[in-house]
Amino acid sequence: MNAHAALPLAILISGRGSNMVAIAQACAAGRIDARVNQVISDQLDAAGVARAGELGLATRVIPRPLFADAAGFETALLNALESQPHELVVLAGFMRILSPQFVARYAGRMLNIHPSLLPRYRGLNTHRRVLAAGDTHHGASVHFVTAELDSGPIILQSRIPVVPGDTEKSLAERVHASEHVIYPKVIGWVAQQRVVLKDGRAWFDGEPLDEPMVEEFRALAPL
Repeated sequence: MNAHAALPLAILISGRGSNMVAIAQACAAGRIDARVNQVISDQLDAAGVARAGELGLATRVIPRPLFADAAGFETALLNALESQPHELVVLAGFMRILSPQFVARYAGRMLNIHPSLLPRYRGLNTHRRVLAAGDTHHGASVHFVTAELDSGPIILQSRIPVVPGDTEKSLAERVHASEHVIYPKVIGWVAQQRVVLKDGRAWFDGEPLDEPMVEEFRALAPL
């Protein structure tokens, strides 16, 4: 693998950064042709900042409370992003809703992962809502980011069974473990130019995805 050709990534986090770690480890191990150029957090106390530092990754913190409005925060975020080469922005537990103008700037170059089988359960508390609804399956969705929350074209989903006795915690742990598999995989496909956004749709290997690809999971352990 030619390291100089590796797809440069910027990863945005707000919390513990487990997906960021999974992506960085996949890059370092050569499983995907990408490299993490920087990790940016909007939270001073995000555990993922320390984890990124332990992995030797460049980090930056842009605390949202320092800015009078969202526009000021997004300007600072944009400046931080543009300070390092990147071709793909990866939202990995980044808990800020970005403006349509910001998202448009990165059309086709920004991914997100959401803990549900979209289009079901956009927004928060997905594990609780799945259990309350009595669903038999749950999972996560990797999608291109568009202006509408959790509504961009979906590329790949994990699908896990909901088992008797599941709690929000147990379900969340298995979903997170599946995320650590499918998110690096999609980034690898982007690096290989197998996945692109075209005409408002996700395309894989030159064909539009009429339905998201799905990977089934059974036994999973948290990272």
